[in-house]
Amino acid sequence: METKEQLTVHLQMIEEWEKDQKGLWFWEKLGRLPFKILDKLTPTFIQEKIAVLVSELGSYIQTGGRYLISEESVLKKIRSVTWQPIETIQDVGNIPLDEMITLSEELQKSRVKLATVQGASTGFGGLFTLAIDIPVILGMALKTLQEIAMIHGYDPNDKQERIFIVKCLQFASADIVGKEAVLTELAAMHEDKKATDSMISQLQGWQEVFFTYRDSFGWKKLFQMVPIAGMIFGAYANKTMINDIAEAGIMLYRKRRIYEKLHDINQRPTSTTE
Repeated sequence: METKEQLTVHLQMIEEWEKDQKGLWFWEKLGRLPFKILDKLTPTFIQEKIAVLVSELGSYIQTGGRYLISEESVLKKIRSVTWQPIETIQDVGNIPLDEMITLSEELQKSRVKLATVQGASTGFGGLFTLAIDIPVILGMALKTLQEIAMIHGYDPNDKQERIFIVKCLQFASADIVGKEAVLTELAAMHEDKKATDSMISQLQGWQEVFFTYRDSFGWKKLFQMVPIAGMIFGAYANKTMINDIAEAGIMLYRKRRIYEKLHDINQRPTSTTE
């Protein structure tokens, strides 16, 4: 298994990634159009579709709903790569970090390819197929994050994990202030039960998620409304969205697992020599 020094190196890499997230590229800044402009440009039915989907996040956190993935199918994939006797999600937490990284990277690549094809196919029909694309991409995002959770040994059947997953979703599309707030919340989440309750109350009505998603979906989906040309924009939009969400989930879950592995190392009895 990993040494304390090896885990510390991985942790430093994640902390560097977090610092990089605090700067938005010019194109992303351009994409964050004022809400009033988006209100005028985005068709009402698309805004309503996003609002309905965001409200479903409430049901997802409470029960998992139709977005829960098959635990056994994911464990089967993990066993095929690690060749270890894994029976439960908790067992996955004991596999080497390098194997978690390999599994995560393979998942990210496959989901990005799938999202690209999905965006291109629905972008072909422009406005007529855009309403289909939005729920599909949100479902893909939630299922990707759940699989990332399981790869790191965390069970999305647990309500607390579903809250963490929604926060990863927010982090991926939030601005600088939003990203810092999410990192602070996640750091407190596993130290204090009341912090989790506070996060639930903050998400009441899911308004913050709705505004984040309208901001993120806005300009990308506007271009996708143009028939045929929407194939290019749809493929790009879905590719970047799933890539960013997967990357956020991987880094935030990896950070948690590293801290727990370091904790386990620190709890081990030290051998003494006479």
